[in-house]
Amino acid sequence: MSGPVKSGEIMGKDIRWSPVKDGGLPDPAGAVIDGEWIKVTGESLSVEDPGLGVEMGRVGNSPTSLIDQACESSQQAFKSTWGKMDGVARGRIMLKMAEVLMANKTELATMEAVDTGKPLNQALVDIDVSARYFEFYAGIADKINGETIPQKDGVFAYTLREPYGVIGHITPWNSPLNQMSRGIAPSLAAGNTVVVKPSEIAPFSSLVAARLFVKAGLPIGVVNVVPGLGPIAGAALVEHPLVKHVSFTGSVKTGQDVLRRAALKIMPCNLELGGKSPAIVMADGNLKAAAKAAATAITRNAGQSCFATTRFIVHRSVHDELAALIVKELESLRLGHALDNLDLGPLVSQNQMNRVVGFMESAKRDGITIATGGEQIDPGRGGYFFKPTLLLGVKNNMDVAQNEIFGPVQSLIIFDEEEEAIAIANDSVYGLASAVFTNSLSTAHRLASQIEAGQVMINKFPLGSVDTPFGGYKTSGIGREKGVEAIRGYTQLKTVLMDITKL
Repeated sequence: MSGPVKSGEIMGKDIRWSPVKDGGLPDPAGAVIDGEWIKVTGESLSVEDPGLGVEMGRVGNSPTSLIDQACESSQQAFKSTWGKMDGVARGRIMLKMAEVLMANKTELATMEAVDTGKPLNQALVDIDVSARYFEFYAGIADKINGETIPQKDGVFAYTLREPYGVIGHITPWNSPLNQMSRGIAPSLAAGNTVVVKPSEIAPFSSLVAARLFVKAGLPIGVVNVVPGLGPIAGAALVEHPLVKHVSFTGSVKTGQDVLRRAALKIMPCNLELGGKSPAIVMADGNLKAAAKAAATAITRNAGQSCFATTRFIVHRSVHDELAALIVKELESLRLGHALDNLDLGPLVSQNQMNRVVGFMESAKRDGITIATGGEQIDPGRGGYFFKPTLLLGVKNNMDVAQNEIFGPVQSLIIFDEEEEAIAIANDSVYGLASAVFTNSLSTAHRLASQIEAGQVMINKFPLGSVDTPFGGYKTSGIGREKGVEAIRGYTQLKTVLMDITKL
């Protein structure tokens, strides 16, 4: 298929990209331990091209024995090489890791685009960001410092930041390599080694990257990748006695399970979970910018992003004008297969399609107006395409406002007074990201100080880079990724106190 998907058009069933033929992967793809492919015996898992709705490859479901092998390998690397290496040397290797990602950018982006369904242009940006994580943390690797603490005469006190050892990373399917790099780059900079369990829905780019890293000079065992199902491979990784810290990105329900398992080991966790992020549009806000942001939030990854601002809380005086602008933005979007490189790709699976369709049925029962979209494109003919959707007349207590849809669905909620807007924004179990649109600096700062979210973006979505801390309030998670702040999460603090009166 070439060109945008249109109603009534029958999509071809041909496989447009093969992980075996085009990506050079084993069939099924196994684990990557010590930079080498390790065959996973037993059952394998189907990996779909969501733009066609067909299987394009398979991946192994790693058993506990393979998790053991990966963790033991990473522990050995921590004890013998990486944990003993100084920050300067670690940083130089990490720069080479960034270089090898960029040298293989097109191949990795193609693999990830087809695997997730996102347009190739979005996947290419994700590879750029992935490389940037390694560049950023390479520059920090030799600057992880403690501090001296003034004491009474005769006492000297200082702190050290030390690595944990082996860190487990369980990563999601919506931006696989980006999310993996976000977590493992600061982990490695701090001197830890890692074992990664990527989502079985989109595992290929993480596996290939692990092999590329060894080719770039990373010592074997420092980054091992073990694919498989969460209840098997993921649970075994969290529970493994050699794993001293876990980072998880995914649903609240699974995050709770990870936290329960970690609690039995008294082990720290970074959790980045769900979101239902609000955007407050004041009467003086730039409506064109707000409309663009509303569309962008559900275009990136087809709205399958935890920090997408999908509750637009809009002042009554500008509601109708903003709604018209958003409809215009959404109806201009072109939908197509990842390799058509258009604006909007498919949902990742039939299960996700069923979820989004279920929310549309709930919206209709609540009397919500569907201004545009609201339905699947060519159901049953291949590919999980859903029309970009705008919902009007939404109340914050409705199902579509309180729960994460994870699809190309935007909602508008009307407010009259500023206090009401803040109350609506905070009336959620989530608190990951948020936005404010206003031409008043004082209003922007006032609202930012009152919104219960880990990140507030002013007058544009998205904003931020690898150096701006990211994480959630409330059930959106624990800890912070990105920026220097991430180093604090991937190190443990030791305090040294000395009596120097007789020295």
